[in-house]
Amino acid sequence: MMPIYLDHNATTPIAPQVAEAMLPFIHEHFGNPSSTYWYGRKAREEVERARQQVAHLLRCEPQEILFTSGGTESNNHAIKGAARALRHRGNHIITSAIEHPAVTQVCHHLEKEGFRTTFLPVNEEGLLDPRDVEKAITPRTILITVMHSNNEVGTIQPIAPMAEIARKHGILTHTDAAQSLGKVPVRADTLGVDLLSIAGHKLYAPKGIGALFIRKGVPLEKFIHGAGQEMNMRAGTENVIHIAGLGKACSLVEENLPSYEKHFRAMRDRLETSLLKRVARMRVNGHREKRLPNTSSVSFKDLEAGAILSRLPHIAASAGSACHSDQVVLSHVLEAMKVPSPYAMGTLRLSVGRATTGDEIDLAANAITKALEELRSKG
Repeated sequence: MMPIYLDHNATTPIAPQVAEAMLPFIHEHFGNPSSTYWYGRKAREEVERARQQVAHLLRCEPQEILFTSGGTESNNHAIKGAARALRHRGNHIITSAIEHPAVTQVCHHLEKEGFRTTFLPVNEEGLLDPRDVEKAITPRTILITVMHSNNEVGTIQPIAPMAEIARKHGILTHTDAAQSLGKVPVRADTLGVDLLSIAGHKLYAPKGIGALFIRKGVPLEKFIHGAGQEMNMRAGTENVIHIAGLGKACSLVEENLPSYEKHFRAMRDRLETSLLKRVARMRVNGHREKRLPNTSSVSFKDLEAGAILSRLPHIAASAGSACHSDQVVLSHVLEAMKVPSPYAMGTLRLSVGRATTGDEIDLAANAITKALEELRSKG
């Protein structure tokens, strides 16, 4: 029996429709999009069609979409590109204390080049206060980068008010929307951001493909040098196969997002309700309403996540802490949210997907409850 997959925030399977859309570009339409003959034109047509599909989902212009190798590259390009392009104006970047390493490590790297980063705190629900963003702005601030939703607890940030504050001060705004796309509406026009990162494998497209929204007129230093592909912003022959997959994945979201959201929320709530009824000394992390509909971060007091997962061989899930050299290293997200250590060390991230069934949820709830009972009876 295959394990029940409850780690869709880590990655998703490729949707059948996405795989089908990719097949022609694995076989007959193998041309280089830069070539002018028929094979190249067919590939170029698909790249531009996919660009339109991504742009339509984000409510932006196709020319504002740059294809990348994934969310990490998109974040790197956005943050490094903006910081270096605006170095003449300042060297200060504002971000949050709960960002993904694909943002925090980029900021730390830029500090070696003379940039300065302010990591703003969040409240106990994982929310950043826009007023704290405004207070942190200095005459040297050039970029604000805050994730749209948190990958661990699912809390959705007030990006639009932050972007409005940034615009008022003439500062660029970037958001990492890798976890949000395909789960909740993400629109560049209503968010008001200048840069937005996408990761294909989080929305049922392949690994190794992503996109970066770059608002028209935003200055950005070129990230990969070479020929003039991707509007002379990212050199290298386009990954047509995966680009076709990302385009189709975005069109599926465009067509089906309300039903996806409804299913995610029903499965997640079913799981949380079952556990809360049966498990003592448990808490749910993140904002109860401003949260991704598929994501549940649950903590069990005085237990270790690794020990819980070791008793759940038929469930694929993530821990909110990690064990190194017999020590439990707590998640920086849970620490920033001030989740008490006895709870934080026993945190699981359970994230449902489009194909998750009610029967799977019930089996998972039973298995988790049994594992907790066994561990506590031993303690």
